[in-house]
Amino acid sequence: MSMAAAPSALRASRLGSSLRIGSRSSLFLPTTPSMRAAAAAGFSTTAPQCKRKTKDGNKRRGVSSLYGSGPREPLSVSDAPLPKPVEFKPKIDVDEGHGLWGFFPAPGKLLLTPKETEEHGRAWTVEELRRKSWEDLHALWWKCCRERNMLATAREELLRGKFGFGEREIGTRDEEVTKTMRAIKHALTERFYTWQDAVEVAKSDPEIDLEAGDGQVYTPSAYEEAYDEIAAEEEVPRSTDREPKETLR
Repeated sequence: MSMAAAPSALRASRLGSSLRIGSRSSLFLPTTPSMRAAAAAGFSTTAPQCKRKTKDGNKRRGVSSLYGSGPREPLSVSDAPLPKPVEFKPKIDVDEGHGLWGFFPAPGKLLLTPKETEEHGRAWTVEELRRKSWEDLHALWWKCCRERNMLATAREELLRGKFGFGEREIGTRDEEVTKTMRAIKHALTERFYTWQDAVEVAKSDPEIDLEAGDGQVYTPSAYEEAYDEIAAEEEVPRSTDREPKETLR
């Protein structure tokens, strides 16, 4: 082969190899516009962590328990009817005369209204309680205890329920009950002091024996016995001393 023909043959071989490479690379070129844009945007200097998320990671976005919106997409159990609770209230036998009802205004009634709480009278005075018997004072004392228990229960229920009313009325009524209980203590204290003074006087009285075994504490003197006999004799009518007068004719 001559030297003149060698360069032309070399150029022909190079052209053929380039055509073969071009035909092979055409098989891997993008055919759609989106693929071409993706291939063109393949190189980026942005870090992968700063890449914008196109998918919502919150599965409960848009679900509101306040408005009851529910899930965004229907679920497999959306059409299934939910079971309804049965209105079952067990019947319990309650003793209407139980003592614990004393902590409440009435059986089955939790609280009094403020108007009902204000409907009460004044406290008892010491002068009025001095005329009462022991049984009456005892009954009135436990009546006041029961009233204070009821008021204390009502106050606790007001605090627990955070109603915000009735505290002033309960305090006013409780104050009147407390005054009555103080007056009862005053009257009983006076009676106790009077009894102590009577015991001291009886110890110095010769006609009273506090240590008598037969229970006869009072032993009257002989003078009183003689005086009683004289008084009994004077009461007897003296019919023998009187003579009937003759009538004049």
